Amino acid sequence: MGIAHLVGLASSLDAMMSSRTSQGAVAWIVSLNTVPYVAVPAYWVFGRTKFQGYVSSRRDEDSALGQALADKLAELRAHGVSAAHADKHLVGVEQLAKLPFLGGNRVELLIDGEQTFESLFAGIEAAERYLLVQFYIVRADEVGLALQARLIEKAREGVEVFFLYDEIGSYALPGRYLQEMEEAGVRVHRFHSTRGPGNRFQLNFRNHRKIVVADGERAWVGGFNVGDEYLQGHPDIGPWRDTHLLIEGPAALALQLVFLEDWHWATEELPELPWTPRGPSGHGTPVLILPTGPADRFETASLMIQQAIHAAHERIWISSPYFVPDEGVLSMLKLAALSGVDVRVLIPERPDNPLTYFAAYAFLDSLLEAGVEVYRYEGASCTARPSWWTTSARRQAP
Repeated sequence: MGIAHLVGLASSLDAMMSSRTSQGAVAWIVSLNTVPYVAVPAYWVFGRTKFQGYVSSRRDEDSALGQALADKLAELRAHGVSAAHADKHLVGVEQLAKLPFLGGNRVELLIDGEQTFESLFAGIEAAERYLLVQFYIVRADEVGLALQARLIEKAREGVEVFFLYDEIGSYALPGRYLQEMEEAGVRVHRFHSTRGPGNRFQLNFRNHRKIVVADGERAWVGGFNVGDEYLQGHPDIGPWRDTHLLIEGPAALALQLVFLEDWHWATEELPELPWTPRGPSGHGTPVLILPTGPADRFETASLMIQQAIHAAHERIWISSPYFVPDEGVLSMLKLAALSGVDVRVLIPERPDNPLTYFAAYAFLDSLLEAGVEVYRYEGASCTARPSWWTTSARRQAP
């Protein structure tokens, strides 16, 4: 047995112990032992399921981050809505989030690029104390330059501006774009999954969050990155259909917490920011911020969706550009449809990612047999992903 096969065997043991699904484990074990020359490099770049440095940072309650955020978490919990526990279906979701539903919020659904960037840019212009800005993709086109100009203007006014971008998602962003912001006083940093020797090859863990927080009072989160295609359409697939959410009130501070965790990972710094809820009060809309990622002890996103499906009595309508459900979600959808719940799945007719688009067809036949209705969005490329209606601050999708 050659060295390559020995390394393949060792790697297959790692895959057996760490793969998220049995199907994934079997696929890696077979390939690592039959074609190790190809499979071993692929596994150590794309196959690992845990982002070790980030996991340690998030999970270690005795870490500097955990200690620094302990008081902030306690203050957020003080604004929890105890009425949420009246519905037993919500208790488990709160446990996944490690945060309560926060009351006293005003929530606005932004259904296209025009509404989203109009609201976002107005919020940035109105900021008086600080701005937290985080995107997966930022382009130096018309929309990207409009964002840059506003951030530079606010920094020159004395507003603290923090700008975090993903190094792979924004690989084409010119250095000059970032330099101009830094020269104006914007604190700029990239999120890089390769920090530290243990994460050197973990290119598959990306930061997909799209978050903006203004003064801890207003926050925007959802599916929109920063680029002209979100306003003018993609040259190949047409108009871009996505969804964003504006939150005003205490829940904006929960998104602030999510941003700071990622900022700390990228910079090893933790900015001092206010944590007193401001903005809408009274009864308002209860909001739960549920960030997900490879540091989670459980499959948070999947469990959240399964809980939502389980709680549904009348209908479950899912819109997803990348409909590749795991076995748990797939089974729950079938069971719901067989139980008489109106289950519908909306996928794009013109996808931006052909691989995930065709992968969805591996699941559709069995869903159709169970009574699930499947539709194709024909008007544009649909990348909106509302379900339940929650909008998840999801990050580092492998």
